Amino acid sequence: MSDRGGNLAGRGTTATSVSSQASTGGSLKPDDASALLVIDVQNGFLPGGSLAVNDGDQVVPVINKIAKGFANVVMTQDWHTAGHVSFASVHPGKKPFETIELPYGTQVLWPDHCVQGTDSASLAKDLSIPQAGLIIRKGFHREIDSYSAFTEADGKTTTGLAAYLRARGMKRLFVAGLATDFCVAWTALDARKAGFETYVVEDACRGIDTQGSLAKAWADMAKAGVKRIQSADIAV
Repeated sequence: MSDRGGNLAGRGTTATSVSSQASTGGSLKPDDASALLVIDVQNGFLPGGSLAVNDGDQVVPVINKIAKGFANVVMTQDWHTAGHVSFASVHPGKKPFETIELPYGTQVLWPDHCVQGTDSASLAKDLSIPQAGLIIRKGFHREIDSYSAFTEADGKTTTGLAAYLRARGMKRLFVAGLATDFCVAWTALDARKAGFETYVVEDACRGIDTQGSLAKAWADMAKAGVKRIQSADIAV
C-alpha cells in the first residue's frame, strides 16, 4: 500500500439531489445514472473471520436498506490465491500488519484471507441484493494485491470496472462495504480518477485503522473530492 498521508478531514458535505428531479428534505435520490458499489462484504472480514473488521457485520443491514434504492449495483470479492504475496504467512519472520517492499510499492501484510473457493471468500449470507448485476473478483494475481475495485495495487492492471460503468451510462457512484481505509477508500479514489462523482456512505462501512490508516483515508478521499455521507442521506 502506498503512503497516502494526511489528517482526518471534516465532513463538510451537504447532500443534494443526484436525480434529474428535485429531491425532498435534502435527500440524495439515486437515478438511472447512479450505481452502488458494495465492496468486499465477505465472511473473512466479518466477526469470526481471519481478517475480521470491528463491527463489520453491522454494515450488512445498512447496505441491504440503501440497495433498495438502486437499480444498478456492483459487488466485489477479494479472491486471493493460496500463498498470495500479501499474506504474512508466505514471508518468513513477518507478522500480519507489518510491511514489505514489493515492485509496486509498500505492501501491508495480512493474515491469510478470502482464498478462492473457501468460506472466507464467500459473500456474507445475510446480504440481500438480488438486483446486483455484476460481481468483480479482485486480488487473484498471486504477485499483486488489489484493494481497489478499479485497478490493482500496481496502478496499471485494470479490472475493467470503469469501462463497464461507462458502457452502462453511470455517472455517480456510491461506495459501501469493507474496509473503509483500504478497499473502500482505494475504490473511491480510483472512481474519482476515472471521472465519476463519488460518495462514500460512512455508516455502511467499517475500518481496520492500523497505524492511523482510517484518518489518512478520509483525508485523501476529501482531497480527491469524494463526498462523505450517511445512509440517511439517501432516499430509498
